[in-house]
Amino acid sequence: MRITMPWALCMSAALFAPTSFAQTASPYAGQQARMVKSLSQQDIDGLRAGAGAGYAKAAELNGYPGPAHVLELAQQLQLDPAQQEATSELLKSHKARAATLGAELIDAETMLDRLFADKTADPASVDRATAQVGSLQARLRAEHLKTHLAQTALLTPEQIQRYAALRGYGEVPASAIDQHQHHQH
Repeated sequence: MRITMPWALCMSAALFAPTSFAQTASPYAGQQARMVKSLSQQDIDGLRAGAGAGYAKAAELNGYPGPAHVLELAQQLQLDPAQQEATSELLKSHKARAATLGAELIDAETMLDRLFADKTADPASVDRATAQVGSLQARLRAEHLKTHLAQTALLTPEQIQRYAALRGYGEVPASAIDQHQHHQH
């Protein structure tokens, strides 16, 4: 009996199909048990604590230090007592504002999730809920970015350069140093 290529391909597909389907579980599998489906417990904890979550990368990676890392590196940056106190206060007030916004974001995500859990979602309610989530995400990100601006204004150009080196970023863009010098005058 001669086996043709199309027949052999069909048989191969039939033999291997069940195993390939069994191995394609959704990357979301297991997340259906979350309290808020779109947020992990780690996300929720970070939002409640006012943690960064990458919201300030545009600032951090372009030469605008953040207060938490500045305090971690206080000795190497040779912060004077006034800088250390101002940075500590900046971090404290920032964390409070970020935690408040984070809690509001958790509530907004919970309301969005509830629309679908209760099977009451419709286009208008989804538009409203996602607009609220988006607005809070934007406000939270702006809070983190503006804190980096405020922190940068507390440092000398040399400290900014040292911070970048200590964090492993290499050279700070000249624009960040120029911007810093304009804020000092």
